[in-house]
Amino acid sequence: MTVVVNRFKDGNSVARAAAEAFYLKMDTVLATKPEAHVAVTGGTVGIATLAEIAANPRAASFDFDRVNFWWGDERFVGATDGDRNAVQAHNALFSKIAIDPSKLHEFPSADNGLGLDEAAEQFASYVATVQPEFDLVFLGMGPDGHVNSLFPGKPLPAAGVQIIAEHDSPKPPPQRLSFTFEAMNAADEIWLTVAGADKAEAVSVAFGDDPESLPVGRIKAKNRTVWFVDQTAGNRTWGC
Repeated sequence: MTVVVNRFKDGNSVARAAAEAFYLKMDTVLATKPEAHVAVTGGTVGIATLAEIAANPRAASFDFDRVNFWWGDERFVGATDGDRNAVQAHNALFSKIAIDPSKLHEFPSADNGLGLDEAAEQFASYVATVQPEFDLVFLGMGPDGHVNSLFPGKPLPAAGVQIIAEHDSPKPPPQRLSFTFEAMNAADEIWLTVAGADKAEAVSVAFGDDPESLPVGRIKAKNRTVWFVDQTAGNRTWGC
């Protein structure tokens, strides 16, 4: 597995570069496959990246119907709740492009009549039926080193589990659904988009002697793990 680090001056530059790289990655994937599977992320830089994908000149002519979009995790709130990653992604990207709604594979919402554990089981069954092979996973990272809704100090998901229910997230809202490390690490490539001085300590741990002490340090894509990092997040690690 190859690790690549790309450094930028600020979060906007991170988002723009990741969006441009997205189109190049999709060109490569779609040259040999009829469809791609991509997992997107929430958070400030994650949503900014989606907005940059929409704003890119290629968006108007790109065939988004050949890309299946998933979410790495989701807040278990109502379907139209502004905290929901899918709502933010819709506002940033999917409302601005032509795409078949069947290509958007959202997690269940809290107002669908299922409890959190039932929703996790239902979506896990759906994932097992579709069996997506992720070509690309976008991940953000919290200041505490969490990725998706996989937080420090939480038990590791059991082997073979693709989806977990998080009942007590240290960051609100407390109830969440998430893909696991195992599911994410099966991806061809994982791209971490990270910006802000509050991320500097976690970045330094991820590149230090004990990376797996934080969730972000357990991220290892099958082929390439690529970091898009701004200068404030990378300052402790690379002095940039």
